Amino acid sequence: MTHSSHPTTDALPDNPTDETTVRVPYQDLLAFVTDVFCTRGLPDARARAAAEALCHGDLTGFTSHGITNLTRLYLPMLDSGRCDPRARPRVLEDRGASVLLDARRGLGLWAASDAMDLAVERARQYGVGMVSVRGATHFGCAGYHALRAVHHHMVGLVTANCGWQQLTRPVGGRAPMLGTNPLALAAPAGDHPPFVLDMSTTVVPTGKVREAARAGREVPAGWLADDHGAPVTDPAAFDRGEAHLRWLGGDLDTGAYKGFGLGLLVEILSALVPGAGLGPHPETGEQPNGRDDDIGYLTLAIAPGRLRPEADFRTEATGMFGALLDCPPIRPDEPVRYPGWPEDARSRERRANGVPLARTLYEEMLDLARTSHLRFPAPMATAHAGGAA
Repeated sequence: MTHSSHPTTDALPDNPTDETTVRVPYQDLLAFVTDVFCTRGLPDARARAAAEALCHGDLTGFTSHGITNLTRLYLPMLDSGRCDPRARPRVLEDRGASVLLDARRGLGLWAASDAMDLAVERARQYGVGMVSVRGATHFGCAGYHALRAVHHHMVGLVTANCGWQQLTRPVGGRAPMLGTNPLALAAPAGDHPPFVLDMSTTVVPTGKVREAARAGREVPAGWLADDHGAPVTDPAAFDRGEAHLRWLGGDLDTGAYKGFGLGLLVEILSALVPGAGLGPHPETGEQPNGRDDDIGYLTLAIAPGRLRPEADFRTEATGMFGALLDCPPIRPDEPVRYPGWPEDARSRERRANGVPLARTLYEEMLDLARTSHLRFPAPMATAHAGGAA
């Protein structure tokens, strides 16, 4: 076999895509974000856990869910009181393999990880563990929290709705009723990097649209549409209310109901089951309304080793994902990969050589450091493959 259990970074360009990027050491970036959260009242352990979840976006290339959201999303939530830095989640029901938890407005970046860790604990005992969460807030990359199960040789599933927020329209509808409703599944891949599917049920999440708007870039036709269904490529039109997100699948004849159906699946598992805020509700009007408060999560851990010998699972996973990696490619310079492989490669490279930040984001972090009386990491002096110094 030609595959390798040690990914290289070939064909993994730096992301962000600004003309210039600044690389900073990962551990220093993590320490800075931890300190920022501490200034907002989070206890040390929670601040560190939240920082790790947030920096995961920049490590893996999901920059729309990385530290760009520190000043745009998380600090405003903490400063406004919508998020309680010292929240004490409460168990509402405990049925052994399943738990209902009220996050009580805790910061989702750490609360979702805690929920998955509890699901893993129950799966270790019962073979499966489910923690259903209400009263939560935005949690960053869903895949980060699903991956926590893989660290314990388990499969992890995470879904989240957007609370009361309404961003997307039912197929054929003119009023928004659902959020982008992400889901993630992570699984061990034997000797290979873990499988991690991390996706919104819309073509892209709102963060990707706003990232393009800040950079002054058009978005591809198919991301957004106007009220008549015509494609919109100006990302700023979304926040002006002149465009809406499209579901995975796009048009009716190419599978729009699949994305819409997945969005509803996530709404049911994440919000209807625990009793969290629902996007679709009788008071829905014809304009976007509601905030992403009272978000609901599902965190599910499955322990294959409780059902069959764990060594057999690992051997077969190695063979399955190895076969995918060995699939003959259409283009020799574009080998076959699976979800999670490129992100693992980026993460390894960036932990070693620094995390690339768009210069505009770097300067934004410098401003935050000054106002917070903290020190932001100095740029790394040496240029590395795939990006600027």
